[in-house]
Amino acid sequence: MENNLGEEGSIPLPEVRLVLIGERWAGKSLSGNTILRKERFECGRNRTTESEVRHDMVEGRMITVVDSPGWSRSLSLREIPEGDKQRFKLNASKCHPGPHAFLLIVPIDCAFSEDERKIVDEHMKLLGRRVWRYTMVLFTCQDFLNGKTIEEHIDSEGGTLKWLIEKCSNNYHVFNNKNIKDSSQVTELLKKIDEMVWRNNGTYYKLDEQMFNIIQEKQREVAERAEERRRRAEEQRQQMKTLILEMKSVPKLRVVLLGCRGVGKTSALNTILQIKAQDGKRTTDSVAHEGFVGTTEITLVDTPGWWKGFPAFDTPEAIKEELRRSMFLCPPGPHVFLVVIDADASFNANHLDAVTTHAELLGEGVWRHTVIVFTRGDWLGTRTIEEYIEGEGQALQCLVKQCGNRYHVLNNKSADDGTQIAELLEKITGTVAGNGLDYFVPDEQILWTIEERRKRVEERARVRQSHVKARGESHRDCRNKLQELRIVMLGEKTNGKSSTGNNLLHKEVFATCESELCQVHEAEVAGRRITVIDTPGWWKQSSHCTEEMDREIVRGLSLSPPGVHAVLLVIPLDLTFRDVQQATLTEYMNLFNTIIWKHTMVLFTYGDNLADRSVEEHIEREHWALRWLVDKCQNKYHVMNNMKKNQMSQVTELLDKIEEMVAENSGQLFCPDMDDVHLRIEEKFERMQLKHVLKERLTQGYKMRELELITGFKKKLLELQDEIRGSVPTTKSKSLIGDTTKIKAIGFGQKRKNQKEKLETINAKIDQEIEKLNKEILKSTQFQGSIDFLLPDLKGDSPAPSITDSANNFGKVLGWLSTLQISTNTENQMTLNFSQTSGYRSVLPQDFDFNTKEDTEWMQ
Repeated sequence: MENNLGEEGSIPLPEVRLVLIGERWAGKSLSGNTILRKERFECGRNRTTESEVRHDMVEGRMITVVDSPGWSRSLSLREIPEGDKQRFKLNASKCHPGPHAFLLIVPIDCAFSEDERKIVDEHMKLLGRRVWRYTMVLFTCQDFLNGKTIEEHIDSEGGTLKWLIEKCSNNYHVFNNKNIKDSSQVTELLKKIDEMVWRNNGTYYKLDEQMFNIIQEKQREVAERAEERRRRAEEQRQQMKTLILEMKSVPKLRVVLLGCRGVGKTSALNTILQIKAQDGKRTTDSVAHEGFVGTTEITLVDTPGWWKGFPAFDTPEAIKEELRRSMFLCPPGPHVFLVVIDADASFNANHLDAVTTHAELLGEGVWRHTVIVFTRGDWLGTRTIEEYIEGEGQALQCLVKQCGNRYHVLNNKSADDGTQIAELLEKITGTVAGNGLDYFVPDEQILWTIEERRKRVEERARVRQSHVKARGESHRDCRNKLQELRIVMLGEKTNGKSSTGNNLLHKEVFATCESELCQVHEAEVAGRRITVIDTPGWWKQSSHCTEEMDREIVRGLSLSPPGVHAVLLVIPLDLTFRDVQQATLTEYMNLFNTIIWKHTMVLFTYGDNLADRSVEEHIEREHWALRWLVDKCQNKYHVMNNMKKNQMSQVTELLDKIEEMVAENSGQLFCPDMDDVHLRIEEKFERMQLKHVLKERLTQGYKMRELELITGFKKKLLELQDEIRGSVPTTKSKSLIGDTTKIKAIGFGQKRKNQKEKLETINAKIDQEIEKLNKEILKSTQFQGSIDFLLPDLKGDSPAPSITDSANNFGKVLGWLSTLQISTNTENQMTLNFSQTSGYRSVLPQDFDFNTKEDTEWMQ
């Protein structure tokens, strides 16, 4: 819709079309009511699960408002269901031909952090880059300004909110939804929208028609498949009912709940058993609960959750131990496992791997006894659970299939709805009946192993505790309270460095999202001036890191010119620490002088993960790599629970331990020579380049040898084909016609004909094989060309680095590798062909792996 714009500027639009977007509970529905000046959208505890459209006349013009479902404050775009992303894109289609403005709702009563900024940016990208021209920030909760202007609030909030305002070209307004009778705030909003439309030359946001059609077609296909799945599920349910009727009596049911953290396992348990318990406290141990559902007695075992998307390999041993122990809390064994999945989040291949690997810790046959329970069914709105399953894709469909198409959906917000619990009990009972009343029989050896291991862990933990206590007592007298402490934090991404920094300084100064730059902040804490340096985290696999990233990480130690009192290696307690993490950590610590270990302390985060276990038990129960790290730091470690920010004792205890460490180091600070550090970084990436080039050369040699074998095989086939063609009998008959004495030769002719057909069939098959070989040869020659392109000629024009002798040697080795010949020996092993006079020869197995410790040691 185009407006007839005058010379004076904007004129009131006869019709205004608006779409309200933002996070959940930001005040979208309330703002819609304020704009329309009446209660048109339902507010309060009810969530907006579907886009709703309302129209009304306001100040003499037609106003259309689309209230859309909000996005989760804690979920990134990759964690949002595919269907939700599609529906978000289609919000603009709800007010044909398109909205004049998107009103991005931002509440004033909570900070707009870097995390929120990233989530907003991700969602806006779904609508295309041009959407910002049509977007206005609508602040809610004006009463929280306490006399300040909205401009003063924007200035005080910092860079993230300023970024948002700039992206919206300074288009913003503020509402007090508690004062809906104040019509002036709506009048002012409409005036600003008129001005924004005028600056956009009277245009509105147009939804891409092709994208609209594609999404509509996907939704149609999903709906069809969902209906087919619902039909099959109903048939299966009727079969289960028949089996249940054949049962003489329903046994006491024994059920174990499984699932990742935060999906609502405990809420589901409370809903099933009608327990009025307060949720919020994380489950850290497997616990059995007894109760009744109707007249059926049931035992439900709640278990600790794993991190979503992380396989069992990454889960701490204590949690895996509790999962295995759960089977023995409902003897003689559980009838059913309920795998709990939240229906308001995505489910991809990583989530499938996580569920599969954790469930299979329990033993073989677990899937025969498993039912999927989808929680947060209230977020489905008018959609069926089958539409969610079909819309999410192959990973979720694979899991449902693995569980025999047994699933149920719960709305824990409607805990009093007895129907959903009755249906779940029916599906559980049907599963038991389908298994012939058999229950899952746990392996008693597992329980024996758990108990024996627990005894050994507790004994070793007591020994470590005694060593730590003795060490602390020996240095306590020489410890002095320092007026100033300088601390730098190092560690892997998402280990909790920034949250810990905020906890140490007792204020929110470090952004808790993935930071790419070092940050320094200081504060008065417990009578000391504390300086904390937060550094970017490194990747678990060091091969993913870049030289620029490494230089930024080490820069943190140069931000305190006198040096630092302590280097805190941040290690999470909720994920395992194994060889991979140890190798990467060691690689970074080796960039500094070995003296760094004297100034280093392990800082364990996610202390709530310990529950009633000691950190020493965690250390002794985990992989040997963690014990190596703690021993390397001479038993200097501390635990932080960043969920308890007001618990200052954990901060003061850490500061005391740092002062003890400083006393051990005679008050000396750690101040590395940054020139040496940067040289080591250069050498690190030279080594990585060397390994890469060698691997490429070996791959090239292998492909060349493969090409030789394929070409040789093709040659043999062609020779065989020539022999076959030479042996095919001629089709001409010499003098059969008219020669009655040769009638008997007809039978022989038939045999020759059959032989000819067989030879022609063989010949055709050989042609097919030769065609396949031609394709393989083409691929191999294309690969050869790409390898030649990837591998530079390191001779002559590429001078070796001249920084140090070591760097020079790397340059020489790279030049040498460029001329290295690779072949295979009689045993088909790869060989590096050195010159005849060198006296060296290397044989590498075909399965040589540069990523393993053993295979790369010789290159260090």
